[in-house]
Amino acid sequence: MPARSQSRSQSQSQSQPRTRTRGHEAKDITRRTALERAAAALAIGALATTASGHPAAAATTDADSSALPASVAGIRVPDTRLARDTAAFVREASSPALFRHVLRTYLFGALLLDRRGVRYDRELAFVAAALHDLGLVEAYRTPTERFEVDGADAARRFLRGRRVPADRVAVVWDAIALHTNAGIAVRKSPEIALVSLGSGLDFTGNGLDEIEPDALAEVLTAFPRDGFTQEALDTILSLCRTKPLSVLMHPFAEVGRRHLPGFPVPTLEDLLLAAPFAD
Repeated sequence: MPARSQSRSQSQSQSQPRTRTRGHEAKDITRRTALERAAAALAIGALATTASGHPAAAATTDADSSALPASVAGIRVPDTRLARDTAAFVREASSPALFRHVLRTYLFGALLLDRRGVRYDRELAFVAAALHDLGLVEAYRTPTERFEVDGADAARRFLRGRRVPADRVAVVWDAIALHTNAGIAVRKSPEIALVSLGSGLDFTGNGLDEIEPDALAEVLTAFPRDGFTQEALDTILSLCRTKPLSVLMHPFAEVGRRHLPGFPVPTLEDLLLAAPFAD
């Protein structure tokens, strides 16, 4: 899921926003305490990771090529062994709504780049798009990392297990780690830009004016949004509850402040005002 925090997922949520005062948001939080908590949490997370290891990748098989359409809205869906294995892995790991989101991410990103005449590696773009939200899956969450980094690390383990060349793995890692920061991602390789643009369009509608109505209808027919908005909001709130320091200075923190009483993560302004300098 992408970078815009004031998304339709918030405005359409059935949850009623809770009003909070600025003073309550910053209660007992200083830059020093925030950083001390972060350091402690990182140390605990490192110990937990060392002791238990990363979650094992789900077993995958060579999925039947008929599991996905050959093309949608004129966009070819890659049918290589790696693409099929990736789709099978993500289908097994994800909820149906999340699986459909990552496929729409590829299709929307491809439609945007094709319209602009940009050339890119379709297999690599598909793999990166399909894997880009693994960090939202509970099995691949670490105690402290941002979800983008969790997802990038899980994708790297999956691809290394299939002996994908290191340079291609590096592109996928960057595409996933940067996908919520469109301002950076669009300055990188086309495959990295595709994941950010496609996920951003599906999450907030940004760029929807560039998609032809017939193409949009075909994408949404092939991979409907059924339940995606509410599931996305619920997942963001889950991250805010279970690993709040991972959303420090992250757009998801805005959702936590709106919906979770006593949400402990300081704002950027709180951190700035608490900086130990005499101006």
